[in-house]
Amino acid sequence: MSKILVTGAAGFIGFNLSGQLLARGDEVVGLDNLNDYYDVNLKLDRLKQLENKTNFKFAKMELADKENVLRLFAEEKFDYVVNLAAQAGVRYSLINPYSYIESNILGFVNILEGCRHNGVKHLVFASSSSVYGANTRMPFSVHDNVDHPMSLYAATKKSNELMSHTYSNLYKLPCTGLRFFTVYGPWGRPDMALFLFTKAIKEDRPIDIFNYGKMRRDFTYIDDIVHGVVKLITHLPEPDPAWNGNSPDPATSFAPYRIYNIGNNNPVELEKYISVLEDCLGKKAIRNLLPMQPGDVPATYADIDDLERAIGFRPATSIEHGIGKFVEWYNAYYSRG
Repeated sequence: MSKILVTGAAGFIGFNLSGQLLARGDEVVGLDNLNDYYDVNLKLDRLKQLENKTNFKFAKMELADKENVLRLFAEEKFDYVVNLAAQAGVRYSLINPYSYIESNILGFVNILEGCRHNGVKHLVFASSSSVYGANTRMPFSVHDNVDHPMSLYAATKKSNELMSHTYSNLYKLPCTGLRFFTVYGPWGRPDMALFLFTKAIKEDRPIDIFNYGKMRRDFTYIDDIVHGVVKLITHLPEPDPAWNGNSPDPATSFAPYRIYNIGNNNPVELEKYISVLEDCLGKKAIRNLLPMQPGDVPATYADIDDLERAIGFRPATSIEHGIGKFVEWYNAYYSRG
């Protein structure tokens, strides 16, 4: 049994990951600030599912609260840390940029310092497919340069990769960054397309479809994501003996550091995604076709070969099954008295 800190434990991925770790017998401390970026009641309802399980402890705090975060690390002495807490969302970063610096930069350095000073065996942290920015070569490869972000959110995630590499180099802290690709499923985030579309269709309101429906996304089901993260926690990165400073590989290092894509490896056009959702709901959407929004990218597509070699990761959930499970959850959750 390991003691694991999961930050963002009341969030979509953090909640599902914590549940899986508890089910296999780990001790989990879940950290979350329970902010109101989206419906706090949904976060609290996720948390209720965890708080009735043995071996779970909840810590309500801000990642940027240096004193309390470092105290938590000193008191709990975690074996592993999975940092999923962040100010999320590309579009919101156009409105409130300061929240991204506070949570994603200041908060992340507190995580790094906590790990460094308290003997954490491995830090696994959330990056994002957004870091690929202006890259157009498909599928996106972790071995490609990613120096042209299209949003501040993406820039903070790229910063996390750089910051963790520094700590991996200076303090030999094993760090693994995961570039998540459009995660969806039951208990999902209300600001994500699937949730927004489902709510609007059920309420007979139009859905906003950007880039006139020609967006392509590597939609990845939550169970596949969690399966991969759980396997990676104890899969510590090692220095790459072939790493060469004359032709530096961004995905590996002379330090114990790795970057992986974690996605479905099967991009789907947004129109197809909506069509499957319509079938699951038994109802047609009213489409409001719009141009591309600033900060967005037209397509994402994950090359997951490295992750497959490392831990045998191979996503197994079709969008038909995944969207069906989401709609089933949504109907049950919002039909409660």
